[in-house]
Amino acid sequence: MPSYSDKTFFLLQKIMPQHQLSRLIGKVADAKTPWLKNLLIRQAIRTYNIDLSIAEREQPEQYSSFNDFFTRSLKPSARPICEQASAIISPADGILSQFGSITNDQFIQAKGQNYTTSRLLGNDYTLASEFSGGSFATIYLSPSDYHRVHMPWGGRLIETRYIPGKLFSVNQATADGIPELFARNERLVCIFETSKGKMAVILVGAMLVAGIETSWRDHYSPATRAMEDFSEQSTNLERADELGLFKFGSTVILLFNESITFDKPLTNGDKILMGERLSLA
Repeated sequence: MPSYSDKTFFLLQKIMPQHQLSRLIGKVADAKTPWLKNLLIRQAIRTYNIDLSIAEREQPEQYSSFNDFFTRSLKPSARPICEQASAIISPADGILSQFGSITNDQFIQAKGQNYTTSRLLGNDYTLASEFSGGSFATIYLSPSDYHRVHMPWGGRLIETRYIPGKLFSVNQATADGIPELFARNERLVCIFETSKGKMAVILVGAMLVAGIETSWRDHYSPATRAMEDFSEQSTNLERADELGLFKFGSTVILLFNESITFDKPLTNGDKILMGERLSLA
């Protein structure tokens, strides 16, 4: 049962101008004024206990803006990739909030909260049917996490779908309290053809997220074409290749159209790092 403070937070999110606020925050985060960006970076390091020693650039002064800092790349040794060639890996640092099977077009958002694959995929029932009986995993990236997203398994990009929507927070309290949260928020659906069949990597936007970028496009916004067909192109990404990034925290959802067996030690709420094993393909 949501607490009074949680209910108040949900209400505030519903009435505040989410997109305008996120755009304003984005402009501040892109500011290159040295004193301002250094102040913001140092405050974030203190607030979220961020370890810059594992980043390629270890000093706040080396970043051109707060967004440059927040989307920082790490030293290769900081995130070793599972050496098993048949391992499906975590695409990001974060909390493995939910994972399991897709049953009758439905899977779990939070305890007591289900939503449908078809809604998540923009009401495309044909595409959703291809994932029926498959598997999913949801990873929440907090502000303290590494914010680049990598390929969990190698594949060829066949299409993307940018779906405009709300920008609710995606933390656990909001996931517990707002029905169909991930199917209501702005999101980018990336569909890949892989040796395991179809795979979807879905980047879900959230409040204060200043943007989503991919390795093939600089920025996605409401002006972006809803669907882009890559089937005639050779956009191939290997396992662990960088796929995209968030300019602040958010959520990655993986869909597989084949059932996969997740590693038994994994449980909902586990902290997981990019490159760690989720399952053996």
